[in-house]
Amino acid sequence: MTECFYETLGVERGSDGATIKRAYRKLAMQYHPDRNPNDEAAEQRFKEISEAYDILKDDQKRAAYDRYGHAAFANGHGGGAQARGFDADSFSDIFDQFFGDMMGGGGGRGRGQSSARRGADLRFNLEISLESAFHGVTENIEVPTSVSCDDCSGTGAEEGSSPEMCPACQGAGKIRTAQGFFTVERTCPGCKGAGRVISSPCKSCHGMGRVEKTRQLSVKIPAGVEEGTRIRLAGEGEAGFRGGPAGDLYIFLSIRPHKVFEREGTTVYCGVPISMLTATLGGEIEVPTLGGGRAKVRIPEGTQTGRQFRLRNKGMPQINTPIYGDMIIEITVETPVNLTKAQKDTLRGLADELGEKHMPQSTGFFSKVKGLWDDLTD
Repeated sequence: MTECFYETLGVERGSDGATIKRAYRKLAMQYHPDRNPNDEAAEQRFKEISEAYDILKDDQKRAAYDRYGHAAFANGHGGGAQARGFDADSFSDIFDQFFGDMMGGGGGRGRGQSSARRGADLRFNLEISLESAFHGVTENIEVPTSVSCDDCSGTGAEEGSSPEMCPACQGAGKIRTAQGFFTVERTCPGCKGAGRVISSPCKSCHGMGRVEKTRQLSVKIPAGVEEGTRIRLAGEGEAGFRGGPAGDLYIFLSIRPHKVFEREGTTVYCGVPISMLTATLGGEIEVPTLGGGRAKVRIPEGTQTGRQFRLRNKGMPQINTPIYGDMIIEITVETPVNLTKAQKDTLRGLADELGEKHMPQSTGFFSKVKGLWDDLTD
């Protein structure tokens, strides 16, 4: 008993054309003989799938099938040879999808296509300073690339001539050959898939339509860019092949490490050493900012190493906004070095006079340690 065409494709009666086509393509890709060499069962299944699709994709044939079933096409009525197999158009759809996927493309080329092809995209790595990222800057760069040939205006043909349609494939870029039940498609050897041939190639570009050249470009970098920011310059990539559109140029930004500041998003960090005297008695210090100015920071008495102070709106700008982040100042108390004997004696006397009550952190720490040692000796 012949299987129902709807069951063959795995769709419900009443399914729309798009659903039927999707089901057909999925199954045809699965059972295609090129994917199942020497598998007679797969080949037979492929024939059944193709026959079912040929009937159900056609509104008139489908209406006849829904009313009379397989009898509507008995003895060649209505379906003919195509109803018993698959037509050239349906096979072409599968062929283009199948082989296009294998070759990394989205499908075959259409008949009469142009030999022009889009140029490749290019990448350029650009390193800038943190100050440039803060203010924004215009950088002049040199990019080695290919540009459209001036002598032939990018056509690849010598002046006075032009590319001609390939006589072998009639501009399709591919040639189909029938081999029994199947049709084999291959790239046209005459034009290498371009669809056009050049009988008199340009002497400057040798028929390529483009030449190698170093280009100078100005790149505008907005304020607030971050590490890894990508800037796209449309049409500034490699020139197209034989008059095709140019590719794009992508600028990948990296930010040079700064000797004073560190950045995290829009927040800027700065480590500032202060003297033991300033940390003890308090005072006022000045710190640099990325904007090029100075900011005053009030240091309270008894400031310890690691204390942070926040300077509002002194950080990095948010890109394309008037909003600025904050700047964090982290204090390091500097211990005096290279003291004279008299200075050391003065400090020792001061230490004896101050005692433990003026050193709460160290007094508390060593009290905990003493307790730990006592527990270990018990």
